[in-house]
Amino acid sequence: MRLLPETLFGRTAAVLLAAFLVFEAAAFSVVWRMVIQPLAERSADDLAAKIHLAAQTWVELPPATRADYEMELSFRHDLELGAAKVSLPDAAAEPGYFAGLLLQALGSRTGQTMTLKQGPDGGWDWLEIQVAGTRLRVGYDRLRYDLEAPLAAVGVFLLGAGLTLLTALFMVRQMSRDLAGLADKAREVGQGREPERLPETGPVEIRELTTAFNRMAEEVQSLLENRTVLLSGISHDLRTPITRMKLALSMLDGADPAMVARLEGDLDEMNRLIGDMLAFARALRADDQDELDLNGTLGEAAARAGRLGPVNWTPGPPCPARVSPAALGRILDNLLENARRYGGGEAVDLVLGQDRGEIRVGVLDRGPGIPAEQREAVFRPFFRLEASRARDSGGSGLGLAIVRQLADAQGWRVELRDRQGGGLAAWLTIPAGITSRGT
Repeated sequence: MRLLPETLFGRTAAVLLAAFLVFEAAAFSVVWRMVIQPLAERSADDLAAKIHLAAQTWVELPPATRADYEMELSFRHDLELGAAKVSLPDAAAEPGYFAGLLLQALGSRTGQTMTLKQGPDGGWDWLEIQVAGTRLRVGYDRLRYDLEAPLAAVGVFLLGAGLTLLTALFMVRQMSRDLAGLADKAREVGQGREPERLPETGPVEIRELTTAFNRMAEEVQSLLENRTVLLSGISHDLRTPITRMKLALSMLDGADPAMVARLEGDLDEMNRLIGDMLAFARALRADDQDELDLNGTLGEAAARAGRLGPVNWTPGPPCPARVSPAALGRILDNLLENARRYGGGEAVDLVLGQDRGEIRVGVLDRGPGIPAEQREAVFRPFFRLEASRARDSGGSGLGLAIVRQLADAQGWRVELRDRQGGGLAAWLTIPAGITSRGT
């Protein structure tokens, strides 16, 4: 079970959030115990003393002066004090934190059980107190006496900490985007394409990493170009003596015709192998893309393959796409040739369809198939199956490797599956939105 997300941003956000919550809980606990709680208790005790003294003074004053005293308490102290002719009902809600402290402090001073009452003014807290046989009603302005300043300070502290957390997450998000962009460009380099240079900005470490990556991408492209040039030169140099050898064989007199035919076949095989190696070397090079109907491209590929064996192909509804004709044609030729060679002499089926916006091209044969554990290995250059499918191959071992390399370079997917009823199904998928990855 994973406790942390997979992404750098997710993990950093989770760690920062956990640390933030632990820190805030500890800080709030300390502030509450050391600041808010003592201040609230002292404020409640002061108000309790003021109410108790005011009640005792009211009882001792002559009745004629009590009205003036009540006015002074109201204007100067935001206290309402007077005789409670009718007892008020208990408050519907539980007293707040400060009101609870006040009732506790008054109860301690008067020895009475104090309860909060539901008074005429909702912005005030009301209670009743018994002094010298007289029941008095007391109310105080909640906004004046309730403890809010420390809580406001805590709120500001939490807001500042929250903004700090958001700023840290924003910076991590920017860094994770830079790294994600670097990963995307690295995939492009791995597929043989030349990505745009990344901007060398940001912190020193990111700049150094980006600079090293840009330099590596340029070196990889140079190596790929040098490899292509080298193999092109080898191909040219080898094809010339092969041509001379074929010419010499044709001019031999008295030689065994069967042996001459075998030697010419070997030379043709060498020539084809050289061509496949050259195509493999060029597989990662980008090709221009055109907007075309894939029915026409598949029809042309089926016609080419049909010269060597039966191919079932039925055009469907228009299927426009922007693709590289050269890359798609080479992939289809290789897949059809592979299916024809190993299809047991039966017709090869070529199908075209769309699913969820993706274009899917299928090449299906009725041959012995490929074991599931070897379906990725056959895309490696020069890999040979030991099973019956490879007994009479005569191939170079580069056909499917070229297919995979071309598909990767274009941003397409190619996979092998079992065909229902027996055989192998090779599927080429052109994802939705892929239009110019090869350019």
